[in-house]
Amino acid sequence: MKHIYWLLLLLISSCTVQKVKKSVYDSEVFERGHMGFMLYDPVKEKTLVSLNEKKYFIPASNTKIFTFYTSYKVLGDDRVNGLNYLEKGDSLVFWGTGDPSLLHPDFQDSTVIRFLKERPEELYLVDNFAQVPRYGRGWTWNWYPYYFAAERSAMPIYGNVIRYSKVAASPIATVYPKSTFLPMSKQLGEMPDRYSIRRDFERNLFYYALNPEAGELAFETDKPFITSPNLSKNLLQEAVGRKINLIEDLGYTSTPHQTLQTAQADSIYAQMMKISDNFLAEQLMVLVADALFDSLDMAAAITYATDSLLKDLPDEPQWVDGSGLSPQNMFTPRSVIKLLDKIQQEVPMEKIKAYFPAGGESGTIRNWYPADPGDPPYIYAKTGTLSMSAALSGYLFTKSGKTLLFSTFFNNYTGSSSVQKTELQKVLYFIHANY
Repeated sequence: MKHIYWLLLLLISSCTVQKVKKSVYDSEVFERGHMGFMLYDPVKEKTLVSLNEKKYFIPASNTKIFTFYTSYKVLGDDRVNGLNYLEKGDSLVFWGTGDPSLLHPDFQDSTVIRFLKERPEELYLVDNFAQVPRYGRGWTWNWYPYYFAAERSAMPIYGNVIRYSKVAASPIATVYPKSTFLPMSKQLGEMPDRYSIRRDFERNLFYYALNPEAGELAFETDKPFITSPNLSKNLLQEAVGRKINLIEDLGYTSTPHQTLQTAQADSIYAQMMKISDNFLAEQLMVLVADALFDSLDMAAAITYATDSLLKDLPDEPQWVDGSGLSPQNMFTPRSVIKLLDKIQQEVPMEKIKAYFPAGGESGTIRNWYPADPGDPPYIYAKTGTLSMSAALSGYLFTKSGKTLLFSTFFNNYTGSSSVQKTELQKVLYFIHANY
C-alpha cells in the first residue's frame, strides 16, 4: 500500500509540474515580452520548471536581494556603524560611514547627535563625501524630484529628504526637518490636482501648492534635497547645537579609529526589502564598503561580494548599484534561485519572513498573491519594477508543506505590468494549492 501511495503522490506531482509548464510556456500574456522563469525544490535539489533561466535580465529591485545578502553577511543583524572618529587632544575628528538612519524621518536615530553634543572637544567633520557619487551608474536624470532616487551620501542626514505631511484636520502641511538651510516657498492657488510639491532642478528651493477645495486631504510625501558636504555640515551643526568645522581628509580616514554603533540593521533590512527603499539599499552598500575597507567605495564592495560571497553562482552577476535603479544590472533566474537557496540555508526563516514582503499582507505585494481566507501568506518575495522591466523572486509555501524557490523576470513588454502580474498570480497560486 505504501508503494501505491508514493506512486500516486509522484503521479500527482508530475501532473502538477506539467500543468505549470504549460501555463508558463503557452501563455499568450507571457509571450508579450521576454520572460525568464525558474521553479526549484531545494529539498530535492531539483529544478521543476525553467524558461530562459540561463539568460540575463534587467532585475530592477530584485537587485536588493543581492544587497540584502551581502549586507547581512558583512554587517550582521545587530547595530550598524554610524560614525568613525579620532580623539586628537582637544579635537574630535569624525566622518560618515554611509549610515542612513541619522535623523531619518522613519528611524530618527539620534545616537550621533547625542554623542556629538556630549563631547568636550572641538568638532571636526572630515570631508570624505567625494567617495560616494550622488547618483548611480545609468540612473535617469529626471528622477531628481522623486524619493525613489534620493541622493546617496557619505553622511546622510534626515534621509536626504524633506518630508511633507498633512492630516485632514489641518489646512497646511508640516515639514520635517524644519531647517533654515532647506527653504520652502509656499504658493496657494487654483490647480488641477489636489496638491503639488516640487523642487527646483538646480537649487534646494521647494514649491508647495494646495487646492483650496482639498482641505480634508491627508498625505505624506518625501522630496529629495541636493546634498553637499557643506549642507550636511550645516544640518548636523544645527541639530547638535554646536559649531562643527568641515576639514579636508589629511589621512584621517586611513588612521586606526573608533566607531559608534547606531541603528539596528534588522530594521533597515526590513524597510529596504518590504517597501523596496532604494535609498536604504544604496546606503547599505556604502556601509558594507566602510566595514570591509575603511573607505566608502561601493564598487569595491560589490566586487568583493561577487568574488567572495557569490562566487558559487552559476552565472556571474552584472551588478552596479545597491537598489536596482540602474538598467545596467543584469542577472539570470538560476543565479537568483541559487542566491535564494543560500539565504534560506544561512538566514533563519523567521527573519526571511520578517524581511521579505508577504503576499496579500505587507510591503510591495500587499495587494497581490493573497492566501486563502484564514491562511498565512504563501508568498514571501521581492518585487522589481522599472520601465519595461518587472521581477518577482522569493519563497513559495505549498499547502502540502513544501518550500519552493521561484524567480520570474519580464523584460521588454509594453503596457502595464499588472497584466503579467495577474497571470503570474494564477500560476503561483496553482503551485501553492496543488504541489
